[in-house]
Amino acid sequence: MPQSLVDQLARRYGIVARYTGFDGEPVHVPRDSRRRLLAGLGLDVDDEAALAAALAAAPAAAPRLGRSAAPPCHVPDDLAAHPAWGITLQLYELRSARNWGIGDFEDLAVLGELAARAGADFIGLTPLHAPFLAAPERCSPFSPSNRRFLNPLYIAIDRVPGYTGDLAAALPLERLRAAELVDYAAVAAVKRPVLAALWRRWRDDLAAARPELASAFARFREEGGRALERHALFEAISARMAETGAGAGWHGWPERLHDPDGAAAAAFAREHADAVSFHAWLQWLADSQLARAADRLAAAGMRVGLYLDLAVGEAPDGSAVWGARHQHLTGATVGAPPDYFTSGGQDWGVAGLSPLALVEDDGAAWAELVARAARHAGALRIDHVMALWQLFFIPAGARPADGAYVRFPIARILERLAAQSHAARVTLIGEDLGLVPAGFRGVMREAGILSYRVFYFEKAAGAGFRAARAYPRQALACLSTHDLPTLRGWWRGSDVALR
Repeated sequence: MPQSLVDQLARRYGIVARYTGFDGEPVHVPRDSRRRLLAGLGLDVDDEAALAAALAAAPAAAPRLGRSAAPPCHVPDDLAAHPAWGITLQLYELRSARNWGIGDFEDLAVLGELAARAGADFIGLTPLHAPFLAAPERCSPFSPSNRRFLNPLYIAIDRVPGYTGDLAAALPLERLRAAELVDYAAVAAVKRPVLAALWRRWRDDLAAARPELASAFARFREEGGRALERHALFEAISARMAETGAGAGWHGWPERLHDPDGAAAAAFAREHADAVSFHAWLQWLADSQLARAADRLAAAGMRVGLYLDLAVGEAPDGSAVWGARHQHLTGATVGAPPDYFTSGGQDWGVAGLSPLALVEDDGAAWAELVARAARHAGALRIDHVMALWQLFFIPAGARPADGAYVRFPIARILERLAAQSHAARVTLIGEDLGLVPAGFRGVMREAGILSYRVFYFEKAAGAGFRAARAYPRQALACLSTHDLPTLRGWWRGSDVALR
């Protein structure tokens, strides 16, 4: 295959042929990796004629790391004069005498009220994104099925309309609460049937008896539009497929169900309309309870309130990719090149957005992601914020070391994010750890996206840890994160023993 055509086409679409490795040495990306990533963008690269035709239709130049013409993202005026502090945690880790073996939205509200009394201005959470409800063991919040929706396992069952204590009779709730770790399969096994029973009460009686709630659900479903309906349909199909042994993810389903616009999916939606409505209702319950938690934090005096998290990608066989295949770069997953900690590189196993689709939709997919993820939040952390500019994609079956950076239309994305930030009055925080491209943090500062600084990493060469005054003013500083040692573990050195 002609070298020049592949190289030229990859360059036009922002697929980097060479980058600087962690050791300062240049790394050359295999040409086959770039060809496969071009195919993942939806381009025909099968032969010379197809390559020539694709090149003729390609953009004139690759995206550049440019500043946005839009005003900076929203940051509350009083934060500059009075910095805020808060607590970050995983919602699933909260324990209470009333939850069902996993922290829930009621626990979140209670903790927020307690923290507010101590002067805290926010509660930060790892992603609350929707997982595969039919496969509760797939529980990583950073590998969700869909970032636009919420995890129904966080619904506080005893706060659902129509709940009565008899539904919890004979359930092993004390054992689930006492377990050292969250037993996701067992929690799902007790929560899902009770939620289904509450749905039947809602459908058969409560919706008519409480018209204001029925109207609220109808508005939520209408506002959720096509994205919500597709997610609810996916969850209904996923539950049925898991029962038959085909699996919760769509890669294992019969071919006829791979297309959400196909006849088989439409027929399933008609025949199982009640199941689809049930999953849309679960999203309404979760959204409503999260909204109430945010209101309680504001009433308790928190200036920021909820500080939520947007993961870097979604499971390739999940709801988001199934429902909008065109928005994703297919046939590849996101990861990181080799570094001091992982000499072979990392494959995170998640799908990323397609830069070509973002150009075609004028950055709408990013704006929608932020809008959904930041609902009810005062601040939103963007995991691996370098994804605004580039992602490291690994073709299916390839080694992480053979992946390539793919560039995004950052200037337009930043304009859309700034508009969304001001509309929702949400502060954006970018997790800018790892290999940060030269000049990227300057773009973040001008865009009003706060930096993310972890105490452990803030060391001055040969002089110990940096003083607080040396941190950037536009930053969220923290002691640790969800995937680093606790402060106690670090202080005692037990993290060294574990490693």
